Amino acid sequence: MLFKKTLFQLHKILGLATGLVVFIVAITGCCWAFKEEIESLYGSYKKVVPQNKSFITPTEAKKLTKKIFPNNTVHGTVFGKNNEAIEVIFYDAEPEFYQSVFLNPYSGEIIQINNHLSGFFAFILKGHIRLWLPKTIGEQVVGVSVILFILIIISGFILWLPNKRKNLKQRLRFHWKKTTRWKRKNFDLHSIVGFYVCSLALVLAFTGLIMSYDWFQKTVYFSLGGNKNSTFIIPKNKSERFVTKSGEVPIDILLEKLKEEKTKAKSFEIHYPHSKSEAIYVEVSNSKGLFYDSDFLFFDQNTLKPIPSKTIYGKYKNAKLADKILRMNYDIHIGAIGGIAGKIIAFLASLLTATLPITGILLWYGRNYKKNRKH
Repeated sequence: MLFKKTLFQLHKILGLATGLVVFIVAITGCCWAFKEEIESLYGSYKKVVPQNKSFITPTEAKKLTKKIFPNNTVHGTVFGKNNEAIEVIFYDAEPEFYQSVFLNPYSGEIIQINNHLSGFFAFILKGHIRLWLPKTIGEQVVGVSVILFILIIISGFILWLPNKRKNLKQRLRFHWKKTTRWKRKNFDLHSIVGFYVCSLALVLAFTGLIMSYDWFQKTVYFSLGGNKNSTFIIPKNKSERFVTKSGEVPIDILLEKLKEEKTKAKSFEIHYPHSKSEAIYVEVSNSKGLFYDSDFLFFDQNTLKPIPSKTIYGKYKNAKLADKILRMNYDIHIGAIGGIAGKIIAFLASLLTATLPITGILLWYGRNYKKNRKH
């Protein structure tokens, strides 16, 4: 009894301390679940009429769009199917700049420019990862709160366990009558909903922590038996001079070569080297709406010879179990790993998790504030 009383106090204090943060993170996560499906409803500009001619090259795409943002860095260019626009992505960390320019793949005509730092989903993401606070402060508040939330989930489950087995059924179902008081209903909403959602909430919190803290990511990875570097690193070139024919640009040749080799790929994201010593990095998407099974390929920017990756980010078929689990982390977090059904589960889990701080605060208010006001 003393253990459960102490655990209850811990559960209550941590719940009150992190309640608002957990609510915001959960409700924004809920909104993020169907981002791709919602954006596809107004993404007709990403489609073009197929033509019997070649795409513009990565070099041409970069040159055309640099005229729009001459002072910003081209992160990469995404080449899709013959009916999809080319997306040139600009990104700078300081000051933060993140925009995409969509081009007609045949003519190079500018179709649309999107600012990824504005709009509904940008607002939702900022709330989810940093509570709309300055990045250095907000991310730490969210990270610590998620760690404490895991303790809340574990302590809540222990408190939920009945002392006698015969009382188990009462903890699994709502037994409301016309005479059931609101206070009892609120208790049931907190405890019963909390029980059913706790395992999913734990998965969401755990996968969120892996993305938040490098030390936690590495701990999980090595605990799973991983033996590679779990940090994304672009390797250096193996050569020092160009060996292609005059007038040929290696990165342009590479894209055509990859298209011939990987006919089933959904898209190719070409990343331009930022220095003469950096390799070309290409992300080959193999599944629509999924990230974990992409192939991360690296090539000498002069000879186009493949450079093997020493990290978990290489060809998916070469990834070991620990590598695959870590690479699946984001897809698990948003539910995409289970397709549309997985996203629905993630949506409902986030929505129900958001109710727990509300019902918990109402329980605390009913037991303390109202009781004190009577005296």
